[in-house]
Amino acid sequence: MDLGFTEMQELLKNSAREFLEAECPEQLVRDMEEDDSGYSPALWSQMAEQGWQGLLIPEEHGGAGFDFLDFCVLIEEFGRALVPGPFMSSVLGGAVPILEGGSDDQKAQYLPGIASGDLIFTLAQTEPSARFDEEGIQASATVDGNNVTISGTKLFVPDANVADYMVVAARSAAGVTLAIVPTDQDGVTVNQLLTIARDKQCEVVLDGATGELLGADGGGWDILGPVMQKYAVAECAYMVGLAQMDFEISVDYAKERVQFGRPIGSFQAIQHKCADMVTDVDGSRFIMYKAAWSLNTDQDDAQMAVNMAKAWTSEATRRVVAHGQQIHGGIGFTKDYKIQLYYRRQKRAELAWGDSDHHRELVADQLGI
Repeated sequence: MDLGFTEMQELLKNSAREFLEAECPEQLVRDMEEDDSGYSPALWSQMAEQGWQGLLIPEEHGGAGFDFLDFCVLIEEFGRALVPGPFMSSVLGGAVPILEGGSDDQKAQYLPGIASGDLIFTLAQTEPSARFDEEGIQASATVDGNNVTISGTKLFVPDANVADYMVVAARSAAGVTLAIVPTDQDGVTVNQLLTIARDKQCEVVLDGATGELLGADGGGWDILGPVMQKYAVAECAYMVGLAQMDFEISVDYAKERVQFGRPIGSFQAIQHKCADMVTDVDGSRFIMYKAAWSLNTDQDDAQMAVNMAKAWTSEATRRVVAHGQQIHGGIGFTKDYKIQLYYRRQKRAELAWGDSDHHRELVADQLGI
């Protein structure tokens, strides 16, 4: 049984790591926490030159035409480097729904701009109820031909503060409906939220905002299904990357930190924490790539694989970053030390697209219990 990467995936992983180590250092991550936009336009342009924003976009629309498994290889490296900015928002929240339900004209209009980095998208799905099911979508939509008018409040919308367009989920007379909504209009108000990860999640108030229909009126939930699946697995890949780096930092610290005349890594309590960490990291990586492969190959159990991966990875990586904090002791909780960056971003990703309890319930439903 070969669980290794292909030659192309190894090249993607290694080149991404080399690039991000040089262009996305810790200081940039810290700077972007305090920056109103939350991302570096210079880094964004460099990433576009690497072809990353267009990784999932077909070549005929200016992309690279890679598959979702390849995408997760890249996102694992993003987690390792804690790359700030609207990358997943734009690709998974913009390109993927357009690929799933957009017309040929919409694909030709928007996908090249996403691939080049000239357009930033995000997905406005969740509302103050914080539900991830169909009933959670209560913003109202009025559809007139290809035009959609939307009113309501969207919450936890990532990177809406810098997005040019939002894919908005709302409820029309026909059911859940999607629309591509320009953010630069009077009917859209964006308010940044203060979060533990200092990422740019936003409240978006829509008051008669107008946009164009994406897919069929009432057909939005069918489009959102595969979008949510890929988004959840991508968050797992991000958590695997950050947990791997957290583990490596913690092991190095355990080897170097001397207490009672010996490295703390020589104490059994620390050794066992490190052993638990590497077990959780490798277990999370396996179940994440199993889910990514299931989606990539349209396996019958793909939904189950996604829910299992998000449930397991959310908790396993939480244990990893908690152990990392404990190994470092009090210094691990200070903002001056790097380890807290991983702790806070794990919490964000753990809650994104449903926490472990949410996905356990979905697994139980598929088991018929």
